[in-house]
Amino acid sequence: MRVRDENPWRAKGNISQEEVETNDEVMRESGVTIPIWRLYQHFWLLICLSFPLISLVRKPDAWLRLAVGGTALLFFAISYTWIMWPHPASRGVRTRGRSHLSVLLLVTLGLQVTVFSLLDDPAWLWPFLGVSAMAGVVLPMRQAGVVVVLLTLLPLLITIFTHRDVAGINWWWLIALMLLVRGLGLDMIGVSRLGSALRELHTARRALARLKVEEERLRLARDLHDLLGQRLSVITLKSELARGLIMEDPARCAQELAEIEQVGRMTLREVRKTVAGYRQPRLVSELDGAQQLLEAAGIEYSVEQLHGELPQPLDAVLAWTVREGVTNVIRHSRARHCLLRFTRVQGWIGAEMLNDREGTADADMQRIGQGSGLLGLRERVSRLGGTMEAGPLLLEGKPHFRLHVELPMQPQVEVTAIPEERS
Repeated sequence: MRVRDENPWRAKGNISQEEVETNDEVMRESGVTIPIWRLYQHFWLLICLSFPLISLVRKPDAWLRLAVGGTALLFFAISYTWIMWPHPASRGVRTRGRSHLSVLLLVTLGLQVTVFSLLDDPAWLWPFLGVSAMAGVVLPMRQAGVVVVLLTLLPLLITIFTHRDVAGINWWWLIALMLLVRGLGLDMIGVSRLGSALRELHTARRALARLKVEEERLRLARDLHDLLGQRLSVITLKSELARGLIMEDPARCAQELAEIEQVGRMTLREVRKTVAGYRQPRLVSELDGAQQLLEAAGIEYSVEQLHGELPQPLDAVLAWTVREGVTNVIRHSRARHCLLRFTRVQGWIGAEMLNDREGTADADMQRIGQGSGLLGLRERVSRLGGTMEAGPLLLEGKPHFRLHVELPMQPQVEVTAIPEERS
């Protein structure tokens, strides 16, 4: 049995898994779900087609007019649906909007509505709403703005031309139509710009994450090079010396071999320490990365630096706290402000991350508080004898989300040392 993928972009071989995940996350963070978007664009399509259709039905005896007008409305509905179907924050809008077919359809529909408005009935002015919406999605921002202004003026010019006089014009109806054409076009420009901004933001986030990984790799390579270069040279020289002393001075040869063994054990022990430090996050690095991510996400933040050295277990757990807290702020809370501070009181050190959560339901915040990332952090905190609190908080009448961790300055459980290898 073949399972159909709900995401249409997964079926395309040239779309990577990372791009698909980014596309899904951008649509979630836009705040407009796919069903809401489809309902919104079909609502305006119904408004566009209702008035011309009523005008056609009022004269059922004019079969030629009904057939031509009905065909034009069907073509308009199909073209509008094809252009407006993708979510405004999805990758499909950018791909489809850049196609020549979209621009050609936009020009064709604009000419079609203009011709029918001049030759048939003023009710055909209403489809200018749909043309304005499509222009906001298909064209670049500056070009779309110019086209929307022209489409706003077209109903006025066409009405004056068909009436030959300004006296018999229903100005209230005409002004309302012009405002709708302008408003819907600018609305689509804003929505398209929002989608582009969200995609650029996620691209920047992933670039920062990749840069951080590259920095860590370079650090590990540099540390291993400095560590192994000298020790391996010593081992090589002593091995050559021991080989020459096998027959001449067996006692000296045994001493050199013992020293080679000692250097090898010491090197192995230091390599393990280096790798262990590489696997554990560092608080300084996490704070720097957190500020970069919050700044890229457009979230105002206040980070109070922690001064002084900490034991490695405390440093690692606090680094995990910062990483998990910032991840939740960026991915789930839709926060606008974030506060991160550290406190030291009577042998305890605390870390608190507080952010507002506008637009996030309480049920969603409860689910975030029970996520796997925070559960893993709770285990790390408990292992050192600390406590952790995570959940919604009402502060000055406004909903917030608070992550608070407290650790003893002398952990009850130290990091287990890696035992030396015995021959």
